[in-house]
Amino acid sequence: MDINKSERKISLLQATAINMIDMVGIGPFVVLSVVVEIINGPFFLYAWIAGAFLAFIDGNVWSQLGATYPMAGGSYNFLKEGYGNKGGKLISFLFVWQTLIQAPLVIASAAIGFSQYFSYITPLSTFQAKALSGSVVILIVVLLYRKIESIGKISVFLWVGVMATMAGIIGGGIFGGHFLEPMQHINDGLVLNQAFVAAIGFASVKTMYSYLGYYNVCQLGGEIVNPKRNIPLSMFISIGGIAVLYLLMNISVASVLPIEDIKHSKFVVSLFIQRLWGPTAATIVTILVLWVAFASVFSATLGYSRVPYAAAKDGAFFPAFARLHPTKHFPYISLLFLGAIAFVFSLLFKLKDVIDAILAMRILVQFIGQAIGLLLLVRRKGLNHFAWKMPLYPLPALIAIVLWAFIFYSTGSKMMMGGVTVISLGIVAYLIKTGLERKAVGSK
Repeated sequence: MDINKSERKISLLQATAINMIDMVGIGPFVVLSVVVEIINGPFFLYAWIAGAFLAFIDGNVWSQLGATYPMAGGSYNFLKEGYGNKGGKLISFLFVWQTLIQAPLVIASAAIGFSQYFSYITPLSTFQAKALSGSVVILIVVLLYRKIESIGKISVFLWVGVMATMAGIIGGGIFGGHFLEPMQHINDGLVLNQAFVAAIGFASVKTMYSYLGYYNVCQLGGEIVNPKRNIPLSMFISIGGIAVLYLLMNISVASVLPIEDIKHSKFVVSLFIQRLWGPTAATIVTILVLWVAFASVFSATLGYSRVPYAAAKDGAFFPAFARLHPTKHFPYISLLFLGAIAFVFSLLFKLKDVIDAILAMRILVQFIGQAIGLLLLVRRKGLNHFAWKMPLYPLPALIAIVLWAFIFYSTGSKMMMGGVTVISLGIVAYLIKTGLERKAVGSK
């Protein structure tokens, strides 16, 4: 049974929930203080606005491709179609190659963030923190080892917890602080110069990490009800809703805590609630933050598990990944493999080490490569080929390419080199793979 030919089960509400719980995750809670430290002024809110703008612009690229090719695997299919027979095989292989590394990094980052915030409730030794983050990954794999309709219901349940957490944080600022002050002073000390642009670039690397996931529905395209409508709509609802929530959350925290306190806190949201209502309330909110982090790991693992499956089903990756569970009909080999790698990463790395690496590794192939692939595809097949068309085409795609290039540069020379190295190794692996295939064909 092919997952792309199975009965579509995920509704618009469930698709939006899957996107939003992946987007929120642990990101905004752990990078809020980092963004303030980089910007070092009340205008740090502009970094969150910049991230939302890029997500919205790039969402047009994903929507046009996702609505037209609603299949499991998302970017794998988009890149293959965009670059045609020859180039498509290479670049789609590179995407799957880097997915085997960066997808577990994304999963591990949320699990590590979960462990970091848990230590507000009770101090953890290094061993205990690693054991907790690894356990989160294992539990997620267990929860995902089931039919997709059950997963859609679980996603909505987790999404309710995410929305409740954000509402509590925002409500705290509205009723307990001076909510409008951060907006009234947003431009204090702001100078529009090269230093400000550079700071926005560095900070936007962190905010974009918090926005990633708006496209998760595309990885599950073969399981979405009415994909022509629901894939684009779920993405734009997710981006708009999360952008508003992030801005309100940041304004809320800044209306209670001084900039210096925000910069130097590992548990800024917990400190915020503690300042308002005391340690008991802070512990309750910290538990809700842990709920959000757990939901993010759940959603990200679900989406990424479909990528190696789609490539293997297409004959472009190892055949074992094409196997579906005999009774539950989900790609269990892919799920177990990514879960195992994420488990190892959660034990090896620190959170600050993976955020920049995640973006640097993905930008060239997945984001810039995908936007260029869309331009090439339109050139070959025309706009009428697409089930959904972005407004003002090709302007959003061109803007997305430029902005992603800026974000890539802002990750720093070390991370850029790491991203290029992963791609180079992928090219070598592809050449070895194709050489072995030709030798196998010739020997028959």
